[in-house]
This record gives sequence, C-alpha cells and structure tokens, in this order.
Amino acid sequence: MAVGTENDELQGLLARLALLENILAARDAELAARDAELAARDAELAARDAELATRDAKIAELMALVEQLTELLGQNSKNSHLPPSSDGPGASGGASDRPKSKPKSKSNRKRGGQKGHRGFFRALLPPEQVDTIVDLFPEVCLGCGRLLPKNADAEAHRHQQLDIRNYRPHVTEWRRHGVTCGDCGTCTRADYDRKEIPASAFGSGLTAVVVLLTGVYHLSRRKAQSLLGDLFGIRVSLGAISAMEKRATEAFKPAHDEVRQEVQDADVKHSDATSWLRSGKLVSLWTVATIAATYFEIFDDGRRETIRPMFGPPRGILVSDRATVFNFWSMEWRQVCWAHLLRRFVAFSERAGPAGALGRELLEATAVMFEYWHGYKDGLLTRQEFQQWVASVQRDLEKLLERGAKSDIKRLSGSCADILAHKEALWSFVTQKGVEPTNNHGESEIRDFVLWRKRSFGSQSRRGDRFAARVMTIARTARKQGRALLGFITDSLVAYTRGRPQRSPKVIHFCSAKVIQAEFAFGARQQATSTRDRDL
Repeated sequence: MAVGTENDELQGLLARLALLENILAARDAELAARDAELAARDAELAARDAELATRDAKIAELMALVEQLTELLGQNSKNSHLPPSSDGPGASGGASDRPKSKPKSKSNRKRGGQKGHRGFFRALLPPEQVDTIVDLFPEVCLGCGRLLPKNADAEAHRHQQLDIRNYRPHVTEWRRHGVTCGDCGTCTRADYDRKEIPASAFGSGLTAVVVLLTGVYHLSRRKAQSLLGDLFGIRVSLGAISAMEKRATEAFKPAHDEVRQEVQDADVKHSDATSWLRSGKLVSLWTVATIAATYFEIFDDGRRETIRPMFGPPRGILVSDRATVFNFWSMEWRQVCWAHLLRRFVAFSERAGPAGALGRELLEATAVMFEYWHGYKDGLLTRQEFQQWVASVQRDLEKLLERGAKSDIKRLSGSCADILAHKEALWSFVTQKGVEPTNNHGESEIRDFVLWRKRSFGSQSRRGDRFAARVMTIARTARKQGRALLGFITDSLVAYTRGRPQRSPKVIHFCSAKVIQAEFAFGARQQATSTRDRDL
C-alpha cells in the first residue's frame, strides 16, 4: 500500500514536471517570438535612423545650397563685382517678366550687299552747289608736244569732294579740262594727279565729324547718317561711313602707338578689362590708364600671354584687382583695389553666423582706413601722420584676415587666404606717392566701352575692333590733355591723307604727365587750404 502510494505520488510529480516543462517551452517560444519581433523592430528603427541621417545630411546640403543661392540672389554692385547697370528695380513687369520672343532663324546669307541688289552711286552735285572749283589744264599736246593754252572745256571731267568747313557743307570740285591742239587737232586732257585730286569723295573735316559721331558719341551708322542729313543736308551711304572709319583707323595708328608708350613708361598705371563682342563672339577688351593717357586694346582672349605685351617691360606701380592674369607683375609693385575688397567684405557681413561677424569687423577696419585716406587727401593729415595712423589699422586687418583664413568657413576662408597672398600689394598707396587705394580710375575709363557694347553689340570684324580701340584711346587721352578732339582728329586725317602718317600730330603734350600731376597736387592743396580756412 505504501509502495503504491509512493508510485502514484511520483507519477503525479512527473506529470506536473512535464506540464511545467511544456509551459516553460511555450513561454520560451513566446519569448523567442518576442525577441524576433524586437530584433525586427530594432532593424526597422536602425533603417529609419539611417534614413533620417541621410535626410538630415540632404537637408544640411540643401540648406547650404539655399544660403549660397540666397547670397547670389542678393548680389549687387555694393557687395560684388557686378556693375551698377545690373542693379535692376526688382519690381514685377521688368524685362525678366516679359515673355521671350521666339528666336529668329539664322540666315545663310553673307554680310553686306546681296547679289543683284540695287546699288548706291554718288551723283555729282550741280555746279551751282559747288563752293570751290579747281581747274586743271594740260601743259603740252600729247600729239605734237606744242604748249597748249588754258581754254575751258565744257565737258571737263569733274571730281568732287564733300567736306565740312566752318560748320557747314563745303564742296570742292576739280575739273580736268581737255584742250584741242590748234596744229594737230589732238585733244589732250589734264592728267589725274593723285597728289592734287583726293581719292576719297569726303574730306577730312566731314570724316572727322562722322568718326566723332560713331566712335566717340557711339551713334549707330544709321543714326549718324540721319543726323548728317538733318543738320547739314548731307547724304552719305552706310558703306561710305564704314570707309571713313577705315581711313580714321589707319590715321590714328601713330597716336595709338604713342599713347601705348606713354602708359608703359608711367610710374603709376591702372588696368581693367571687360568683355567685348565681335560678330556675337566674346572677346576681351583691356585698358591701361594713367593721369595723362588712356590706352585700349581688344584681344581674342584675356590670357596672360596674350595681354602681357600691351604692358611692356614691368615698370611702375600697377593698380588692379586680384586676377591671376596680373601675376607677371611683381607683387611689391602692385596695388590691389580696395573697392573690390570692400564689396567682398560687405558680402561676408550679410551672411549669418561667424562669417557675418567677421565680415562686419573687416568692414569697420576698412572704413577707418578709408577715413584716414580721405583725411590725407583733404590735407587734414600729413603723409607721416597718415602712415602712422594706418599702421595700426593694417595690423588689425591682417589679423582679421588670418583669423578668417584659419576658420574653415566655406566661401570665406579661401577668400581671406587669397587676400593675404596679396599682402605686399595691399599697402602700396601708403608707402608710394601718387598711388590710389582703389582702381576706380581704370573702371571709370572702361565704362563708356561697356555702354557702347550694350547699345551696339560690339563690332563685326577685327577692323571694327581696331577702330573702336584706337578712336576711344584718342578720345579719352585728348580729353585728359585738354585737346580739342575734333581738331585733333581732323589734323590726323589730313596728315594721313597727305601720305605722312609719321608726321601726325602728337596727342601727348611734352611732360604732360608731370604737368597734370602738378596741377592735381596744386588743386588738392588749394582745396585743403580752403577747407581749413572755412573750419577756422
């Protein structure tokens, strides 16, 4: 009985143990399922974390792009290299909002008159409209060699030249008379003497007026054509105007070369460049300007090897921007334009964060530097005082630039490092007399060319480039020299017509640069004296 009871109890324990094992197995299976579910959720969370990290990186990239585009959108002539003409009103209804017209299909026809077109021939004016008559008679008979009398010929060969004298049209006519010999009956006509009868139907005065209209005041040829008709009643073709420009281009070569030599020899020179169009293709227009002269040249490209001959041997201080094309000039003989740097600092100051803070510090130091400069220019500071005062600003600015170069800020650190690379060229205006801290002079000289390009879309040939560069060189230089521009152009054309271009009038006065510098210095002293007297 006892043994049976023990067996029953043992069987009961075994059954309970088996039940507990089944329950534990079920719970283990449940826990394993939960662990698998948690592992799946962890994997899902890890995937979501990776996706969020990717999104965060993309958002950061897009935010940086938005900041960069916003900065570009806010660029104007005050905080970038953009010209003032690019500052639009920003209102709706502007040119950018207008619907664009469909582009015209390009014609396969060549430029100029087409085959079979109606030609234009200049007719001789009637005798009553001729102001001066030059009669040419043959001296001897071609038949027998007998001396011939000066008998007028009703059918004389006539050659006319239209000119402008005393601000009115003037027509000169050369008549080549044919005289019949009384002995042999041979009719001998006066020879066509190229030295006596001009090859062009238009005189130097009229040509000078046309060059002044198209090359200096930048009227189109059609408008110049209309203006000549309205003012003087003179009718000329567009081809004749082009031929006049060609004559002027050759006549200006000696003066153009003279101005180039003048700017190469100058102690201080300013240089700037802009784009130009030749038959719709972008080329490069350059200027080198001094107090006494301004030289222009147009090149196929603006590479260093292309433009370097224009400057001649490195001599004097070159004022320019930080373009790498100027690296052929020694850094210690350069002056980097502070107006460009100022606009760069303005762009820094308009950004958020550390870049904006550093930009504002740079702006404050630069403003103090310019205040000292204007005080020196106005005669309120001696040169020694100016140099002493600027020395502290120089140290502050260079420290700020060094801090910016080490800050590892995009679109700021690189600019600061590049400015520091030009450190020797930042302060020439402090150590050298006659040097300005900005390149405003060079930029102002090239402004007329920029406006000309926008109105006329440039030139159509290399000859057009030469005309534009030479006539603008003559115009800007003659203005600086106090020369009467129309008179100088006329004298140059007269000398060229006579076949003596080497005797063309000089556009540069003797010792003109020194004279102009002395006049400027005297004017500055007078202004400073009057300012001090007024303050007292």
